[in-house]
Amino acid sequence: MKRLWNIFSRGIVVENPLLMLMIGLCSALAVTTSVQNGIGMGAAMTFVIFFAEVVISLFRKLIPNSARIPIFIIVIAAFTTMVDLVMKAYTPDLSKAMGVFIPLIVVNCIIMGRVEAFASKEKPLDAGVDALGMGVGYTWVLVGISAFRELLGNGTLAGIQIMPDAYVPILFFTLPPGGFLVFGLFISLNFWLKKVFPAAADAAKEAA
Repeated sequence: MKRLWNIFSRGIVVENPLLMLMIGLCSALAVTTSVQNGIGMGAAMTFVIFFAEVVISLFRKLIPNSARIPIFIIVIAAFTTMVDLVMKAYTPDLSKAMGVFIPLIVVNCIIMGRVEAFASKEKPLDAGVDALGMGVGYTWVLVGISAFRELLGNGTLAGIQIMPDAYVPILFFTLPPGGFLVFGLFISLNFWLKKVFPAAADAAKEAA
């Protein structure tokens, strides 16, 4: 269990796909103008990366090395199409708000990178746990950035008015420069957490 937890937790902070690996930033910054978008994109990404990693891990020994990239893309595209069709059928407003970024999951560097670097070499259980860790890490960053930008830019959270009527929205946070600023703050926070928590753990051990 400890081994699986280590695999899962890597994607949340240590190897967070956005804050540490810094891949897949285009879609991440584009959709994080509202919490609904952040949750929707995070859920879609987690679904695709989980099933893509598990399926590719299951058949990893049967996939010829010379054709691995096309096969990876086909598998990822299949699950991306499922997500896209389900969102269009059951959450049309969210699907419309996400626009082209859901279909573009097919070529997202995060999924392709994990499939190539991890799922194609490891067992299905490990691949599934790795995918969930990466998905959770990706989602919490999206939701956090979305909440920050929506609250300051519109005075709302998930479409619910939070700020008082007298609050003047800071429209800067709804624009791309605001997204980059908030993203930079999250990167700084992540590095700070990585420094603080190990130090706190060491202090606790010494105190014990």
